[in-house]
Amino acid sequence: MDTNETTATTLQTKQHFEVLDGLRGVAALAVVTFHFMEWVYTDSSKNFIGHGFLAVDFFFCLSGFVIGYAYDDRISKMGILNFLVSRIIRLHPLVVAGSILGLLAFLFDPFGGHPELYSTGKIILTFFCSIFLIPLPVIADRGFNLFSFNAPAWSLFWEYIANIVYAFVLYRIGRSYLLLLTILSALAICYIGYRSGNLLGGWSGPTFWDGSVRISFSFLAGLLIYRSNWIIKNKLSFIGLSILLLLAFIMPSSKWNWLSEPLVVLFYFPILIALGAGATLTPVWKKICVFSGKISYPLYMTHYAVLWMFGNYYTSHKPGTTQLVLIVIAGLILLVGFAYLVMVIYDIPLRKYLSNKRNERLAKQKAGLI
Repeated sequence: MDTNETTATTLQTKQHFEVLDGLRGVAALAVVTFHFMEWVYTDSSKNFIGHGFLAVDFFFCLSGFVIGYAYDDRISKMGILNFLVSRIIRLHPLVVAGSILGLLAFLFDPFGGHPELYSTGKIILTFFCSIFLIPLPVIADRGFNLFSFNAPAWSLFWEYIANIVYAFVLYRIGRSYLLLLTILSALAICYIGYRSGNLLGGWSGPTFWDGSVRISFSFLAGLLIYRSNWIIKNKLSFIGLSILLLLAFIMPSSKWNWLSEPLVVLFYFPILIALGAGATLTPVWKKICVFSGKISYPLYMTHYAVLWMFGNYYTSHKPGTTQLVLIVIAGLILLVGFAYLVMVIYDIPLRKYLSNKRNERLAKQKAGLI
């Protein structure tokens, strides 16, 4: 049996944390809703989901747990290069798709935008940087996001960095050193919260390094939870844990955000990960959680092109409350449906093709043919 067959068998026999998959989907819906509401409530204290951006920190923590669970016991056998190629195959097709959708929305937005203000060369360069996750915050019409054609890609940039650091450093170190790094990162989270008044940074040029702090603590915390086996067996349902997760996103904004947000990231999210890993499911909820987990990443990476069009529409047309509610609800449903189509038609087939090509190459290398 070759390495890839062993890997596939290992993953099939390992326990799967379906509740965590489901919570990932809940967090993805929360962040999409937050992005809708950002346009409506420029004052975050009036936004009912004003802390929806913290979903990214939950993603980071979950990522650390999942990466440790999936690769700690096999990365040394598969090798660093194979690990990194696997992560690129898993993540990058949707980075490209999100960039293409963002470019199309920029050029053909029916409700506004000013692509004519930018040279063809600048647009091409920005698109190139978006595809290859090279930060370039130069498009004013896109809020000077690090990745102008797909703003959420800033978190994927740091996800890649975390995966690289894991491959070269984190998988080799013991739990005591991991705990020390986590504590130091926790102090950095507290500093960022106090300095900025919140943890919203990471997506723009001026807040670039805030993103490094957010990924550092949460990824390390997730990895520490896995390695310490801090799994809390419980009878909380998926619905119960989803409500607990949503409470973090809808908690009121106040002058104490600099304190409340770090507390959520440092303690509340890790506890939810531990609870989610220890929860059990009925068959009906299991299917829902599996679907929720599968759709979460495609939804996260494809929704923002529509959000810019929504923003321009809202700014120019000022729809009433009833109309706005209908637009947002319909938008969420349509975005989930579109994400599903992207996943089934594009993402899964492409990842399967790339994985097969990679496996063929590895088989030839093992046979000494190349």
